[in-house]
Amino acid sequence: MKVFDNTTKKIFLASWVLIHQAETSNTHVAHLQGPVSGTYDILQPLRRWVDNIQVRDRQLAHRLCKLIPAQCPFERDVKIFGKTLFHIPPMCKLNPLYEEVVGLRFRALCYLADECGEDVSQYC
Repeated sequence: MKVFDNTTKKIFLASWVLIHQAETSNTHVAHLQGPVSGTYDILQPLRRWVDNIQVRDRQLAHRLCKLIPAQCPFERDVKIFGKTLFHIPPMCKLNPLYEEVVGLRFRALCYLADECGEDVSQYC
């Protein structure tokens, strides 16, 4: 069974289209903007440094995959006698470098799978 046979053959892209420009010329449209200019992100140099780490070594890729967990280790369900008392949410999302670290682990996994041809199922 091929995956391609069960996927859609056509991709539709949807976007907003302005139909009556004369009617909407008086309305104000709010644009999404990034951070307000004048603010400085203290962690931006560190984020950029982690994003620029190139995984080109098999040992480094293995170390990264072992050190960076696939799931947050702090998330728990506290149960007594089979009843859930409370749930501890994942704390990893509070890490300001979470996205960059997860991206680094993903790059290491891709390097091991694509370049080295190794089975990465042990890290999933």
